[in-house]
Amino acid sequence: MEDQLELNPNSVTRLSESSAPSDDDEPALSSHTLAALKEFLAEQQQRGSDAAGESEVSLVSEDWRLSQFWYSPETATTVAEEVLALCGGAVHARVACIACPTLYAYLKKMDPNVSMQLLEYDKRFGQYGSEYTFYDYNHPEDIPSELKHSCKVVVADPPYLSKECLEKVAETIHLLVQPGESFLLLLTGEVQKETAAEILGLHPCGFRPQHSSKLGNEFRLFSNYDPGTRLGGDWM
Repeated sequence: MEDQLELNPNSVTRLSESSAPSDDDEPALSSHTLAALKEFLAEQQQRGSDAAGESEVSLVSEDWRLSQFWYSPETATTVAEEVLALCGGAVHARVACIACPTLYAYLKKMDPNVSMQLLEYDKRFGQYGSEYTFYDYNHPEDIPSELKHSCKVVVADPPYLSKECLEKVAETIHLLVQPGESFLLLLTGEVQKETAAEILGLHPCGFRPQHSSKLGNEFRLFSNYDPGTRLGGDWM
């Protein structure tokens, strides 16, 4: 049996590759011990990265000039789970995320095979390749023809809390939803409650979305269907 080396990470001093030994240095580690040390530290770093990745997804930094405020991990996970439930495991069920890149990122982490499209103004998200579409709500009809009437689930988070913005985003939503059964989720301010009901037939759910950056506006999650006990219940 090989000798086992037990290391305490709290007692290990990080060694610089460029440092030269001096007369006052402690005795150098043997090549076998140094190799074991490097392997141990690498494993600890990987475990820390894996643990962080289980709860959060890395995103580009928020740009307040674009009215960007990322969801908290709990909110992103809750909404992503609902979207996946609505897809029902169907291979060809397409999901459209309008101006909600946090949700897109969590959905891809939770189910890499889900068919998705992110419609977003920020071109930094072009890193997602063919699943990214540049979107300016001022031109609501300017979307690729292959996306029109092809989505079973549409989730939208309009960048601004104005009636005009929601009305234009609603035009895009109507172009995206597939004929027959389709599901809409809208994340926006409480102040848009009447407008959401009027132009999209949406009602608030009990679940209250939260953001990583604390916002002063009360946010709500609206849907065009009764989620039952999911999403906090209390629909309508």
